[in-house]
Amino acid sequence: MKFAILLLLSVLIVSCDNSQQQFVDDGYIVKIGDAPENIDFNLIDGSKLSLDELRGKVVVLQFTASWCSVCRKEMPHLENEVWQRFKDDDFILIGVDYDEPLERVVAFKKKMKTTYPMSLDDDALIFSKFAHKKSGVTRNVVIDKNGQIAFLTRLYERKEFEAMIKKIEELLILP
Repeated sequence: MKFAILLLLSVLIVSCDNSQQQFVDDGYIVKIGDAPENIDFNLIDGSKLSLDELRGKVVVLQFTASWCSVCRKEMPHLENEVWQRFKDDDFILIGVDYDEPLERVVAFKKKMKTTYPMSLDDDALIFSKFAHKKSGVTRNVVIDKNGQIAFLTRLYERKEFEAMIKKIEELLILP
């Protein structure tokens, strides 16, 4: 019995280790190392981008919505600590707004004072390529220059956010 309890505690401690970026019940349907299929982004300025044309850049997809309080908490940090820091490198951060109309997303971006590109996500079709539709926004997907998922976040927690920044730094210095 003691052995079983010790084994269970060991498993719990290992599974709580954030360094591997694998979380239980986080709603993701993708994992680190996966290569997402091409995605077309309809940016709120009327331009279009595709994930395929961003190959060779480190890409962060920030899933957000105007009604999400945690998203609102995270966005200034994404703007100041990620976008402003890395935007002149082989890097792009795209806010992907969860199924809201253009007018609302434009007003949301203005209110949040973000300058990184924002994309519409009608019917949460982009979101559903990464997570279960009902699993909640406030998540970041970091994709490396080769098009593979390198890091996943859920909600906004400072330690995880700093780990994401460190991962972006690592990915930008690799050839």
